[in-house]
Amino acid sequence: MCSGDPDRPTENLEKTIGMEGFGFDGESEATGRLPVTDAIKQPFGIVHGGAFAALAESVTSRATYEAVGPESIAMGQANDTTFLRPVRGGTIEALARARHRGRTSWVWEVEMSDDDDRLCALTRMIIAVRSMERADA
Repeated sequence: MCSGDPDRPTENLEKTIGMEGFGFDGESEATGRLPVTDAIKQPFGIVHGGAFAALAESVTSRATYEAVGPESIAMGQANDTTFLRPVRGGTIEALARARHRGRTSWVWEVEMSDDDDRLCALTRMIIAVRSMERADA
């Protein structure tokens, strides 16, 4: 996504915390995963809530951009993540479904599960869509 631009960082949150496995079916579903490491755990040994929120936002931002780019960009506008079950190890799998595909915003619902396919977090994500000319506005 948007690689090769000298003004964009080569290191980002996705790489820093180890997100991987991004996919988008071109229509309405997107996926991604986050291996659980000590770097994303809070002091009590469970995955930090921010890691779930970041995974949901990255999956949905990437998928939206795949649909609207390169003439437009996609960025998080609202992130409402609810935590249902703690995760201590393994991999977090994210499955996102587009619920609204508008001209200026997309709405996604994201389910995040553990290795036993148990639902651990739910996110409602709103992704803003802006033209490249107006991205700084």
